[in-house]
Amino acid sequence: MHTSPITRRTISVRVILATILIGVLGLISAGPNAITSASGHPSRERPTIVLVHGSFADASGFNEVIQRLQARGYPTLAPSNPLRTVAGDAAYVRSVLESIDGPIVLVAHSYGGFVITNAATGNPNVKALVYINGFAPAEGETAGDLVYKYPGSMITPENLTIRPYPITDPAESGLDAYINADVFRDAFAADVDRRTTAAMAAMQRPIDLGVLQQPSGQPAWETIPSWFIIGKQDNTIPADLHRFMAQRAGAVRTVELRASHALMISKPAAVVEVIVEAARHQT
Repeated sequence: MHTSPITRRTISVRVILATILIGVLGLISAGPNAITSASGHPSRERPTIVLVHGSFADASGFNEVIQRLQARGYPTLAPSNPLRTVAGDAAYVRSVLESIDGPIVLVAHSYGGFVITNAATGNPNVKALVYINGFAPAEGETAGDLVYKYPGSMITPENLTIRPYPITDPAESGLDAYINADVFRDAFAADVDRRTTAAMAAMQRPIDLGVLQQPSGQPAWETIPSWFIIGKQDNTIPADLHRFMAQRAGAVRTVELRASHALMISKPAAVVEVIVEAARHQT
Protein backbone atom coordinates (compact mmCIF):
# COMPACT_ATOMS: atom_id res chain seq x y z
CA MET A 1 0.00 0.00 0.00
CA HIS A 2 1.39 3.40 -0.99
CA THR A 3 1.00 6.57 1.11
CA SER A 4 -0.52 9.41 -0.88
CA PRO A 5 1.37 12.73 -1.20
CA ILE A 6 -1.32 14.43 0.91
CA THR A 7 -0.86 11.90 3.71
CA ARG A 8 2.94 12.24 3.59
CA ARG A 9 2.59 16.02 3.77
CA THR A 10 0.22 15.71 6.75
CA ILE A 11 2.67 13.45 8.59
CA SER A 12 5.51 15.91 7.94
CA VAL A 13 3.49 18.82 9.32
CA ARG A 14 2.64 16.80 12.41
CA VAL A 15 6.30 15.97 12.98
CA ILE A 16 7.29 19.64 12.67
CA LEU A 17 4.54 20.72 15.08
CA ALA A 18 5.53 18.03 17.58
CA THR A 19 9.16 19.17 17.42
CA ILE A 20 8.17 22.79 18.06
CA LEU A 21 5.94 21.75 20.98
CA ILE A 22 8.74 19.74 22.58
CA GLY A 23 11.04 22.75 22.27
CA VAL A 24 8.50 25.08 23.86
CA LEU A 25 7.88 22.67 26.73
CA GLY A 26 11.62 22.45 27.25
CA LEU A 27 11.88 26.23 27.58
CA ILE A 28 8.99 26.31 30.05
CA SER A 29 10.54 23.60 32.19
CA ALA A 30 13.85 25.49 32.21
CA GLY A 31 12.11 28.45 33.83
CA PRO A 32 11.57 32.06 32.75
CA ASN A 33 14.98 33.19 33.95
CA ALA A 34 17.04 30.53 32.20
CA ILE A 35 19.96 31.60 30.04
CA THR A 36 20.53 29.53 26.89
CA SER A 37 24.07 28.97 25.72
CA ALA A 38 25.23 29.02 22.10
CA SER A 39 24.75 25.24 21.98
CA GLY A 40 21.09 25.64 22.88
CA HIS A 41 21.42 24.09 26.35
CA PRO A 42 20.32 25.99 29.49
CA SER A 43 23.46 27.18 31.26
CA ARG A 44 22.34 29.04 34.39
CA GLU A 45 19.48 30.99 35.87
CA ARG A 46 19.41 34.75 35.59
CA PRO A 47 19.02 36.38 38.99
CA THR A 48 16.24 38.85 39.62
CA ILE A 49 17.66 42.32 40.18
CA VAL A 50 15.87 44.09 43.05
CA LEU A 51 16.59 47.82 43.35
CA VAL A 52 15.83 49.72 46.57
CA HIS A 53 15.77 53.51 46.55
CA GLY A 54 16.78 55.73 49.45
CA SER A 55 15.53 58.91 51.06
CA PHE A 56 14.65 62.11 49.14
CA ALA A 57 13.94 59.95 46.06
CA ASP A 58 11.75 57.18 44.73
CA ALA A 59 12.12 54.14 42.47
CA SER A 60 11.87 56.29 39.31
CA GLY A 61 15.51 57.22 39.87
CA PHE A 62 16.34 53.72 38.60
CA ASN A 63 14.47 54.17 35.28
CA GLU A 64 17.52 54.16 33.03
CA VAL A 65 19.20 51.38 35.00
CA ILE A 66 16.09 49.19 34.82
CA GLN A 67 15.64 49.73 31.08
CA ARG A 68 19.25 48.73 30.42
CA LEU A 69 19.00 45.65 32.65
CA GLN A 70 15.76 44.57 30.98
CA ALA A 71 17.36 45.01 27.57
CA ARG A 72 19.96 42.46 28.70
CA GLY A 73 17.24 40.05 29.77
CA TYR A 74 17.40 40.50 33.53
CA PRO A 75 14.14 40.36 35.50
CA THR A 76 13.90 43.52 37.61
CA LEU A 77 11.84 44.79 40.52
CA ALA A 78 12.02 48.19 42.26
CA PRO A 79 9.73 48.24 45.30
CA SER A 80 8.74 51.40 47.10
CA ASN A 81 10.79 51.93 50.26
CA PRO A 82 8.47 53.20 53.06
CA LEU A 83 11.18 55.45 54.64
CA ARG A 84 9.56 55.23 58.06
CA THR A 85 11.70 53.02 60.34
CA VAL A 86 14.81 50.91 59.77
CA ALA A 87 13.13 47.77 61.11
CA GLY A 88 9.85 48.39 59.28
CA ASP A 89 11.47 49.29 55.97
CA ALA A 90 13.70 46.21 56.14
CA ALA A 91 10.72 43.98 57.00
CA TYR A 92 8.83 45.29 53.99
CA VAL A 93 11.71 44.70 51.57
CA ARG A 94 12.33 41.29 53.18
CA SER A 95 8.73 40.34 52.35
CA VAL A 96 9.33 41.31 48.72
CA LEU A 97 12.48 39.19 48.57
CA GLU A 98 10.65 36.20 50.03
CA SER A 99 8.13 36.38 47.19
CA ILE A 100 10.84 35.84 44.54
CA ASP A 101 11.88 32.39 43.36
CA GLY A 102 15.50 31.84 42.46
CA PRO A 103 18.65 33.92 42.94
CA ILE A 104 18.54 37.65 43.69
CA VAL A 105 21.01 40.49 43.28
CA LEU A 106 19.99 43.18 45.75
CA VAL A 107 20.91 46.74 44.79
CA ALA A 108 20.46 49.88 46.88
CA HIS A 109 21.04 53.60 46.70
CA SER A 110 21.73 55.87 49.69
CA TYR A 111 19.58 54.99 52.76
CA GLY A 112 18.37 51.99 50.76
CA GLY A 113 21.73 50.46 51.69
CA PHE A 114 20.67 50.55 55.34
CA VAL A 115 17.52 48.67 54.37
CA ILE A 116 19.13 45.91 52.27
CA THR A 117 21.87 45.39 54.87
CA ASN A 118 19.08 44.30 57.22
CA ALA A 119 16.55 42.82 54.77
CA ALA A 120 18.92 40.31 53.15
CA THR A 121 20.30 38.78 56.34
CA GLY A 122 19.51 35.07 56.45
CA ASN A 123 17.97 34.91 52.95
CA PRO A 124 19.89 32.25 50.96
CA ASN A 125 18.47 33.50 47.63
CA VAL A 126 20.32 36.82 47.89
CA LYS A 127 23.62 36.12 46.17
CA ALA A 128 25.10 39.62 45.88
CA LEU A 129 24.69 43.11 47.33
CA VAL A 130 25.41 46.24 45.29
CA TYR A 131 25.70 49.55 47.13
CA ILE A 132 25.27 52.64 44.93
CA ASN A 133 26.48 55.48 47.15
CA GLY A 134 24.73 53.46 49.82
CA PHE A 135 25.06 53.03 53.55
CA ALA A 136 26.51 49.67 54.65
CA PRO A 137 26.17 49.87 58.44
CA ALA A 138 27.62 47.51 61.03
CA GLU A 139 25.43 46.12 63.79
CA GLY A 140 24.31 48.85 66.18
CA GLU A 141 25.31 51.77 63.93
CA THR A 142 22.84 54.49 63.02
CA ALA A 143 22.66 56.69 59.93
CA GLY A 144 23.38 59.64 62.20
CA ASP A 145 26.55 57.93 63.44
CA LEU A 146 27.80 57.36 59.91
CA VAL A 147 26.82 60.37 57.81
CA TYR A 148 28.91 62.80 59.87
CA LYS A 149 31.82 60.42 60.49
CA TYR A 150 33.68 62.20 57.68
CA PRO A 151 33.24 65.83 56.59
CA GLY A 152 31.41 66.82 53.44
CA SER A 153 27.72 66.02 53.82
CA MET A 154 25.30 68.79 52.94
CA ILE A 155 22.47 66.99 54.75
CA THR A 156 22.64 69.40 57.67
CA PRO A 157 19.80 70.91 59.73
CA GLU A 158 19.93 74.26 57.91
CA ASN A 159 19.51 72.50 54.53
CA LEU A 160 16.43 70.53 55.56
CA THR A 161 12.74 71.32 55.84
CA ILE A 162 10.95 69.41 58.60
CA ARG A 163 7.21 68.78 58.41
CA PRO A 164 5.06 66.87 60.91
CA TYR A 165 2.83 64.09 59.62
CA PRO A 166 0.19 61.98 61.40
CA ILE A 167 1.18 58.46 62.44
CA THR A 168 -0.91 55.57 63.84
CA ASP A 169 -2.11 57.51 66.86
CA PRO A 170 -3.85 60.68 65.58
CA ALA A 171 -2.69 62.49 68.71
CA GLU A 172 0.93 61.93 67.77
CA SER A 173 2.99 62.86 64.75
CA GLY A 174 6.20 61.95 63.03
CA LEU A 175 8.66 64.36 61.46
CA ASP A 176 9.42 64.19 57.76
CA ALA A 177 12.71 65.58 56.43
CA TYR A 178 13.08 67.09 52.94
CA ILE A 179 16.14 68.68 51.32
CA ASN A 180 15.50 72.39 50.70
CA ALA A 181 14.82 73.08 47.03
CA ASP A 182 17.51 75.78 46.78
CA VAL A 183 20.30 73.33 47.71
CA PHE A 184 18.81 70.10 46.40
CA ARG A 185 20.86 69.97 43.20
CA ASP A 186 24.19 70.70 44.88
CA ALA A 187 23.52 68.30 47.72
CA PHE A 188 21.98 65.41 45.82
CA ALA A 189 22.46 65.53 42.06
CA ALA A 190 25.02 68.13 41.00
CA ASP A 191 25.81 66.36 37.71
CA VAL A 192 22.16 66.10 36.63
CA ASP A 193 20.65 68.92 34.57
CA ARG A 194 18.84 71.71 36.42
CA ARG A 195 15.44 71.07 34.88
CA THR A 196 15.49 67.45 36.01
CA THR A 197 16.76 68.23 39.49
CA ALA A 198 14.10 70.92 39.95
CA ALA A 199 11.46 68.25 39.29
CA MET A 200 13.26 65.79 41.59
CA ALA A 201 13.27 68.35 44.39
CA ALA A 202 9.54 68.96 43.96
CA MET A 203 8.59 65.28 44.12
CA GLN A 204 11.19 64.00 46.60
CA ARG A 205 10.10 61.30 49.05
CA PRO A 206 10.81 62.43 52.63
CA ILE A 207 12.27 60.23 55.34
CA ASP A 208 11.15 60.15 58.95
CA LEU A 209 13.73 62.10 60.93
CA GLY A 210 13.73 59.43 63.65
CA VAL A 211 15.32 56.93 61.24
CA LEU A 212 18.65 58.71 61.69
CA GLN A 213 18.87 57.43 65.27
CA GLN A 214 17.66 53.85 64.74
CA PRO A 215 20.34 51.14 64.98
CA SER A 216 21.06 48.58 62.30
CA GLY A 217 20.91 44.85 62.93
CA GLN A 218 23.24 42.06 61.91
CA PRO A 219 24.65 43.08 58.51
CA ALA A 220 24.06 40.92 55.45
CA TRP A 221 27.42 41.96 54.01
CA GLU A 222 29.15 39.75 56.58
CA THR A 223 28.02 36.68 54.64
CA ILE A 224 26.96 37.94 51.18
CA PRO A 225 29.50 39.27 48.62
CA SER A 226 29.24 43.01 48.06
CA TRP A 227 30.07 45.57 45.37
CA PHE A 228 30.35 49.31 45.96
CA ILE A 229 29.89 52.13 43.46
CA ILE A 230 31.17 55.43 44.83
CA GLY A 231 30.51 58.91 43.52
CA LYS A 232 33.64 60.91 44.22
CA GLN A 233 31.58 64.11 44.32
CA ASP A 234 28.86 62.78 46.61
CA ASN A 235 27.69 65.71 48.77
CA THR A 236 25.08 63.66 50.61
CA ILE A 237 27.20 60.78 51.94
CA PRO A 238 30.92 61.61 51.77
CA ALA A 239 33.06 59.46 49.49
CA ASP A 240 35.48 58.77 52.36
CA LEU A 241 32.66 57.13 54.27
CA HIS A 242 31.80 54.95 51.28
CA ARG A 243 35.44 53.86 51.04
CA PHE A 244 35.51 53.05 54.76
CA MET A 245 32.34 50.94 54.51
CA ALA A 246 33.50 49.13 51.37
CA GLN A 247 36.81 48.19 52.95
CA ARG A 248 35.13 47.06 56.15
CA ALA A 249 32.66 44.90 54.20
CA GLY A 250 35.48 43.26 52.23
CA ALA A 251 33.92 44.32 48.95
CA VAL A 252 34.58 42.10 45.95
CA ARG A 253 35.05 45.26 43.94
CA THR A 254 34.82 49.01 44.49
CA VAL A 255 34.25 51.31 41.52
CA GLU A 256 34.75 55.06 41.86
CA LEU A 257 33.14 57.45 39.40
CA ARG A 258 33.33 61.21 38.93
CA ALA A 259 29.70 61.63 39.90
CA SER A 260 27.24 63.02 42.44
CA HIS A 261 25.07 61.18 44.94
CA ALA A 262 22.49 60.46 42.20
CA LEU A 263 24.93 58.57 40.01
CA MET A 264 22.35 55.96 38.97
CA ILE A 265 20.73 58.86 37.06
CA SER A 266 23.90 60.51 35.74
CA LYS A 267 25.92 57.30 35.07
CA PRO A 268 23.39 54.52 34.41
CA ALA A 269 25.59 52.56 31.99
CA ALA A 270 28.46 52.34 34.48
CA VAL A 271 26.07 51.31 37.26
CA VAL A 272 24.58 48.56 35.09
CA GLU A 273 28.03 47.14 34.32
CA VAL A 274 28.73 46.66 38.02
CA ILE A 275 25.30 45.09 38.64
CA VAL A 276 25.81 42.67 35.75
CA GLU A 277 29.26 41.79 37.08
CA ALA A 278 27.69 40.96 40.46
CA ALA A 279 24.96 38.94 38.75
CA ARG A 280 27.50 36.89 36.84
CA HIS A 281 29.71 36.41 39.89
CA GLN A 282 26.93 34.70 41.85
CA THR A 283 26.78 31.88 39.33
